Amino acid sequence: MVKFLDKARIRVVSGHGGNGMVAWRREKYVDKGGPAGGDGGRGGDIYFIADENMSTLLDFKIKSVYKAERGENGGIKGMHGACAKDLYIKVPLGTMVRDTKTGKIIADFTENEQTILIAKGGRGGRGNARFATAQKRAPQFCEPGEPGIERILELELKLIADVGLLGMPNAGKSTYISAVSSAKPKIADYPFTTLVPNLGVVQKSDGGSYVIADIPGLIEGASEGVGLGHEFLRHVERCRFLVHIVDLTADNPLNNYEIINNELKKHSEHLGNLYQILVLNKIDAVMKEDLDRFIENFKQYSADIFPISAVTKQGIKELLHFIDTKVDEIPKPVFDIEIENDEGAYNNDDSAFEVSKIAKDAFIINGGKINRLAGVTDSRNTEQVIRLQNILKGMGVFDELKKYGLKNGDTVILGHLELAYYDDEFWGEE
Repeated sequence: MVKFLDKARIRVVSGHGGNGMVAWRREKYVDKGGPAGGDGGRGGDIYFIADENMSTLLDFKIKSVYKAERGENGGIKGMHGACAKDLYIKVPLGTMVRDTKTGKIIADFTENEQTILIAKGGRGGRGNARFATAQKRAPQFCEPGEPGIERILELELKLIADVGLLGMPNAGKSTYISAVSSAKPKIADYPFTTLVPNLGVVQKSDGGSYVIADIPGLIEGASEGVGLGHEFLRHVERCRFLVHIVDLTADNPLNNYEIINNELKKHSEHLGNLYQILVLNKIDAVMKEDLDRFIENFKQYSADIFPISAVTKQGIKELLHFIDTKVDEIPKPVFDIEIENDEGAYNNDDSAFEVSKIAKDAFIINGGKINRLAGVTDSRNTEQVIRLQNILKGMGVFDELKKYGLKNGDTVILGHLELAYYDDEFWGEE
């Protein structure tokens, strides 16, 4: 049995940009050579793409972490590192994506093959060839690649169907959908036979088709969490209209109809006002005079009433013809969902850092950008070290260290580097 999953939480990490390279040309017939370090390649982007052939988020239960590839580092002779392949993740049509950090919706997939950027890969770092100028012909430094973007996302699926089937448990919804489509839901004579929504494609008389959704049985209190229906009410929100199936053999069919509609109103104003076709099912099991009485009583709620038997298919043809007409008449609802301007997809800024004092005269600095800068800095190369110190100064790292008691001669550790700190005044005195 295929499991149905309509909520999931996943982690996505776009690709890290490749580091630039410090390299030099040393060719026999090239005068003076020069810098020849290539740029790093761009890290892979992550995209979501809607797939109408998917109907559940089960894939994200099996795999919850998605990482794009890293860009290659730059090479010698000005060779650039290869850019990483972008990662495309398929999601079912009707999926909404929420960023857990901001709590905002960043994507809503309502069209097949709709593609949205979720996390942009890091930019590749520049090689030393890019820093050569007329005044500085031999730059001894390069840039590290930008980091990828990591995001925790919540996925919520709202099935996109044209028609939603509603009714109490055992009202005959599953029997109906199996009679009019190729869907094969589980059918049995006990409540809550249907534990997950079922989708069926119904062929129209004019050659077209529409999608019908069988929603698990609702009971009183469903909007507050009683029974199963409250979990799946979201799946009828995007329907054009509803087909409300009432079991005429129940103790009080009229009361059951009212209970379901009350739950719809409690869930949302939109659902409470959605157009309904009223279907009185199991007419093969009631007397004609009882059927006439039921029809008369239900006229106060709807003018569109269809007595049927889903088992014998009596009245099914007339009902299908009417539904065909309504599918053409009633447009798909348009929801004004506020989609957050998703700056998080492009924000590779990791300039934040932390300072720790590990001894009286020693400090450790940790931070994404700082660690990457340290990774491409050779402590034996004076020019590279000076450039690193200037960047740290511009980031406010030394100002923060002084708050922890930094003084001349103290050791500052970042990544694999251990540097002795001396301020500008110290060198001026010397």
